[in-house]
Amino acid sequence: MQIRKAVIPAAGLGTRMLPAAKAVPKEMLPVLDRPTIQYVVEEAADAGVDDLLLITSRDKKAIEDHFDRNPELEARLKAGGKDSLLSSVHALMATTKIHSVRQHEQRGLGDAVYQARRHVGDEAFLCLLGDTIFSGGKSPAKQLTDAAGRLGTSVIGLEQVPIEKVERYGIVGGVEIEPGIYRLNMLVEKPAKESTPSRLAIAARYVLTPGIFPCLEQTPAGRGGEIQLTDALRLLLEREPIHGIVLDAKRHDIGNPLDWLKTNLLFASRDPQLRAALAPSIADFFG
Repeated sequence: MQIRKAVIPAAGLGTRMLPAAKAVPKEMLPVLDRPTIQYVVEEAADAGVDDLLLITSRDKKAIEDHFDRNPELEARLKAGGKDSLLSSVHALMATTKIHSVRQHEQRGLGDAVYQARRHVGDEAFLCLLGDTIFSGGKSPAKQLTDAAGRLGTSVIGLEQVPIEKVERYGIVGGVEIEPGIYRLNMLVEKPAKESTPSRLAIAARYVLTPGIFPCLEQTPAGRGGEIQLTDALRLLLEREPIHGIVLDAKRHDIGNPLDWLKTNLLFASRDPQLRAALAPSIADFFG
């Protein structure tokens, strides 16, 4: 199984980041020098993906524009000798075809993924949520595509979460067939801690076979009229095997102000110059 296409759902309203996300998509909020979604696209490209589809909405044109050329801005930067400021995004555009399609109604993550069915066709594909980034260890995209190539099935990225937090996540159950690799037999959306099958939470990264699309078609809308991807995966599991793999990297969710701020500080702390510049201010704030 060779993965050459990726899908990034980024159409959500971002209500936890209001009012900041009213005019600026949460996926465009910066972590240091680049918008969050650029890290996600870079992760996919580094895993060998050369064809990427963004799932956006009418209020998120800024995401589409970020991965398009801006001749006036580029000319000004060139005249000022500052071409390098856009070098990272231009490098992505040179190696990866980036397309977009819009989710016209807010009907949940499952419906967002379903918008990719024509673009993906009959190929397995990488799916990365646009508001979650990772650091440290092997990248999730590379870890999942390598596992899918070897196992030949859908593969879900997993992380261990504390028992008191299982009610916030989709949780899986399964049999460990290799260290950190599970053949799944159960998927439960936000279980009670008393009845959870494990502490293995679905962690915003997937490799999915095209079999997910008929499952999404047959998945009824749940609370709020939303189609849940986990519900469709449960149906897919009845039809074909699915594996889960515990991710090496650490997940960072930027979907709320506190976690976004923590992520910025963490990434800054790993840059020696930024760390040295920030240290006195942080000492003043909290000393």
